[in-house]
Amino acid sequence: MSPREPRTPRAPRPRRQRGAQESLGSVVLGFESIIVFLGGLVVYGLKVLPFGIAPWWGIVGGVVLAVAMVAVSGLLRHRWALFAGWALQVVLLLGGFLVPALAVVALIFGGMWAYATIKGAALDRRNARLAADPDLSNGE
Repeated sequence: MSPREPRTPRAPRPRRQRGAQESLGSVVLGFESIIVFLGGLVVYGLKVLPFGIAPWWGIVGGVVLAVAMVAVSGLLRHRWALFAGWALQVVLLLGGFLVPALAVVALIFGGMWAYATIKGAALDRRNARLAADPDLSNGE
């Protein structure tokens, strides 16, 4: 093909179907990453890290945890990413030893994460069952 010949457009690749569990989990982790970053700023501002650890490590910890949450939210199509999401919830809960408000945030978002993973999986199973048997289209 010479550079002067017009290129024929490629057909767009079909989008991968995302389930409810993946979609809900991505939303929860995405919003939680913002709060976690701000929590890192709070750890820095209050200087609550143990003696000998520079306060700026609070910002680093918040950024690392926020980036990990964004990365896991993009990988939720894999089963192991669900467990990684639970591990991130535990890490945030442990931050409650430094700033008790982080424990409150961890409980709130942990509850939303639990709902997203449990109810999302139930919705995915229901949708798969309805897709497999078209006679159940009225929801029974």
